[in-house]
Amino acid sequence: MIAKEDITGIVLAGGRGSRMGGADKGLQNFRGMPLALHTLLRLGPQVGEAMVNANRNLAAYESFGVPVWPDAPADYAGPLAGFLVGLERCETAYLVTVPCDTPLFPTDLVARLAEALEREDADIAMATAREEDGQLRSQPVFSLLRHELMESLVRFTTGGGRKIDAWSAQHKTVLVPFDREGDDPAAFFNANTLAELHQLEQPR
Repeated sequence: MIAKEDITGIVLAGGRGSRMGGADKGLQNFRGMPLALHTLLRLGPQVGEAMVNANRNLAAYESFGVPVWPDAPADYAGPLAGFLVGLERCETAYLVTVPCDTPLFPTDLVARLAEALEREDADIAMATAREEDGQLRSQPVFSLLRHELMESLVRFTTGGGRKIDAWSAQHKTVLVPFDREGDDPAAFFNANTLAELHQLEQPR
C-alpha cells in the first residue's frame, strides 16, 4: 500500500475566477470559512503534506498555515500549471491534486486513487464520477501522480500544452470510479458561480 506520508496534496486555487466575476474563488465563503481552506482541511487528513497553488492574495492563503506557491510563469495557464508547481515543490513520491471549488469531494479520495494506482502499476490515477446526465466522466483535476512525471509535464507545458487529458493520455492512467453505493452523488459538483456555491452549502 502507498502510505499517505508518501503523498503530498495540492489545492488548486490559481484560476482567474472569471465565472465569479473575477473574484478569487478560493477566498469565497463556504460554511463559515474560505472555500480553499475548507478544501484544505478536507484534504489534510488524507495526505502527508499539503500546499496551495494560488496566483493572487498570497498572504491570505499563507494564513492557512501551509506553503503557497504561484504558477511560474504566472499567466493563469490552467490546472496543469498547478500540477507542475506541485511536482516541482513536493518532496514525496506522489502528488495528489484537488481543485478549491469542489468542497464535498470524498474523504477517501486519496486512498482509493492510491489503491488503484498501485494495483494497476499506473503513472496516474484519475477520478471519474456520474454527472447529471448519468454518464460516468473523468474528473481530471482529481488526480494522483507519480513524482517522476515532472519532466514529461515540463515538456508538455513548454510546448504549449494546456489540457490535462491530452497530457495524461501519454501515460498509463487508471480511471477510478466514485459511484459505489454510499458515495455522495454531489461529491464532485464544482461551484463556478456564487449561486452554485450557495447551493452546495445547503444541507443534503
